[in-house]
Amino acid sequence: MAETSQASVRWRGMNEHFSDYCIIGAGMAGLSCASELARSGASVTVLDKGRGPGGRMAARRAEIGGQSVAFDHGAQYFTARDPAFQDAVAAWEATGAVARWPAAGDEAWVGVPGMNAPVKAMAKALDVRWGVRAERILRSGAGWLVETDGEAFTAARVLVAVPAEQAAVLLADAAPDLAALSGDVLSAPCWAVMAGFGERLPFAADTFRSDTAPVSWAARNSAKPGRNGAENWVVHASPARSREIIDLPKDAAAAALLADFFAATGVAPVAAMHLDAHRWLYAMPQAPIGARAGEGARYNAQAGIGIAGDYLHNPRVEGAWLSGRALAGLALAAG
Repeated sequence: MAETSQASVRWRGMNEHFSDYCIIGAGMAGLSCASELARSGASVTVLDKGRGPGGRMAARRAEIGGQSVAFDHGAQYFTARDPAFQDAVAAWEATGAVARWPAAGDEAWVGVPGMNAPVKAMAKALDVRWGVRAERILRSGAGWLVETDGEAFTAARVLVAVPAEQAAVLLADAAPDLAALSGDVLSAPCWAVMAGFGERLPFAADTFRSDTAPVSWAARNSAKPGRNGAENWVVHASPARSREIIDLPKDAAAAALLADFFAATGVAPVAAMHLDAHRWLYAMPQAPIGARAGEGARYNAQAGIGIAGDYLHNPRVEGAWLSGRALAGLALAAG
């Protein structure tokens, strides 16, 4: 394991934060883990490079025709099959943070007014530092020091809940075994397009799915519960199409995928009032997740370091939540 650098020693005493646990990643897995640890009475600090809650459940705001619109450009909906997760969803529903969305299926749920609503609800009760990018994890005495782009955070234990590819880089020196496990995972990319129109498109259904078209999913985002906007859509490219145009500028990718959407649905092309795109490099964990599906999480009790994420359980929102909860359980059991 890497030792504390001289720069880290200089930082200590200047701008240092200590907690029982430092969690890197404030998506569904990280916040599920943090919530469980905080309920036990532990002090928890969560770091996330994003500007606000969401991760792959993020929502992006835009002004269209003088109205503020939120696009769910990541996860489109989620299901709840595990009893523990069903209880969590019921609690979110009671506060209005989620609602059912039958257009995506009888078991489909969405955040209200955006997919990031349940993540926001969890983050609100925790010490989350947004806009803080973890750069290195180093040994610091009996615990750990997390170097960021501006501050140093020390903790007795460090838990990493970011996409597998990012975890592999971050853990390369601190925990090579966990880095190797994460590094084995491959994630499919996904270009997401956000399009707003002046009038309702002549497409009866609120969703479109395909296993063969360049567009794997499209949804009338404005038809989800609690949404604003006359007519806005989110379009997800298939993994193959996303890889094909992975390096295009976002304006070019947006135009190409909007044309794909019209071709796939049979809707005559219409000029969009608003058109934007986002490239998710690590959208969906794939091989070799099957060999570890259901594993939940990994924790090195002796070193006090662990990992969580949907890639260790199943590639769904529920899988991320259960993985984070499992990691908290392992850490608490280790004492």
